[in-house]
Amino acid sequence: MRSVAVALLHHPVLDRGRGVVTTAVTNLDLHDIARSAHTFDVSPFFVVHPIAAQRELVERVRAHWVEGSGGRRIPDRAPALRAIRVVASFEDALAELPSPEVWVTSADERAALLDYDAARARLEGDGPPVLIVFGTGWGLADSVCEKAAYQLEPIRSPRSDGYNHLSVRAAAAITFDRLLRPR
Repeated sequence: MRSVAVALLHHPVLDRGRGVVTTAVTNLDLHDIARSAHTFDVSPFFVVHPIAAQRELVERVRAHWVEGSGGRRIPDRAPALRAIRVVASFEDALAELPSPEVWVTSADERAALLDYDAARARLEGDGPPVLIVFGTGWGLADSVCEKAAYQLEPIRSPRSDGYNHLSVRAAAAITFDRLLRPR
């Protein structure tokens, strides 16, 4: 089984008008993605942000739940949040893994599409670690998608009105379950 890591990008991501922007860190994303990743043995969890003050915020949240009073009060959070690695750029996350195969996520099809059955089969074989990349805002910038070997099949809504706007933390949990749940 290949190892799987995850990256949550706050830059470069898109705004509503498809312009490249930087988004702010959300505490809920840190907790929920870390807990989902830990549940499915996905590690490390890279939080990518170019702004030093935002990276420091993530480090403070992590420290509170790993070494601080939060970790003493609710010790179940520490193992999950311990896997967070804060980096300034997507390239920094890539450099921490040995030649990872990058899989991006998007509701728009912008890279070679990989359905979940084929993705599970790839994970069961030999190969480099896989880095699954999620974007904040309105999704990943094209410059990130261009570095991907694959794009995971989009999560589709069954709604007849077309509504399909999951939070990134919900999308991560669904993705991990589809890829890594024991069969």
